[in-house]
Amino acid sequence: MDRNHWKLLLTAVCVPVWAVAPGHLNRRQRAVFRGVNYAHRGLHSRDRSVPENSLPAFRQAAREGYGIELDVRLSKDGEVVVFHDDMLDRVCGVHARVDDLTFDELRSLRLYGTEEQIPLFSEVLRSIRGTEALIVELKNGPRNRELCEKTKAILDGYRGNVCIESFNPLIVAWFRFHAPHLVRGQLATSLKDYTRDGMNIAAAFVLHNTLLNFLSRPQFIAYQISRRPLSVRLCTALGALNIGWTSHEPRCEKNRDAVIFEFYRPRQRYL
Repeated sequence: MDRNHWKLLLTAVCVPVWAVAPGHLNRRQRAVFRGVNYAHRGLHSRDRSVPENSLPAFRQAAREGYGIELDVRLSKDGEVVVFHDDMLDRVCGVHARVDDLTFDELRSLRLYGTEEQIPLFSEVLRSIRGTEALIVELKNGPRNRELCEKTKAILDGYRGNVCIESFNPLIVAWFRFHAPHLVRGQLATSLKDYTRDGMNIAAAFVLHNTLLNFLSRPQFIAYQISRRPLSVRLCTALGALNIGWTSHEPRCEKNRDAVIFEFYRPRQRYL
């Protein structure tokens, strides 16, 4: 094999590795976030009497010593609220987008017919200070830069152990360059899930395989509990934490650095 062929072979190997390689985690960061069971949207109940992403769900998770995962997005008037869906239908029974209502309008709604309301992100942080560890998912939307800036500003005043994640690699990349001290993670899922939501196959392939890691250099990959593609396994082999979501049984801890769980009571830490 001549020199040109060797160069082509070396490029074919190095470029994919470079594309998916993770960012660096120091020893302390790895120790803080590794081996933790994170309560998905707080420690909410299957019967919805304790709603997801509610203050009681977060307080209960903190009291029991679990890590916490939650979702943030913007209201119409730019408040950072804790809510998962784009739409209010499923949780609040109102056919409207979250970002089409002001915070006062959102505050008038109730979660699953209980007395609980949509909380501000700042309220949640005040209520769980000192929890094991916190994963903040930034939801993709039309005002991502504003969401990133406001989330960072709120976290600047928080003294607990916190990291951020998103399905959108550009959101993760924003934190790489504007808040490099925060541990950041790339959320990803199966190719079928991306295309089912209407994404074209090329974009779905890129996100499924985390091929934009070169922009964001995530320090962990939070992947749906299923078979991971080779590129994701390569990223974790190169040092990224391997976090699984959403677990419904303790055996999902096996071969994972951390787990996001719901509807059961696992150990608080397992590594």
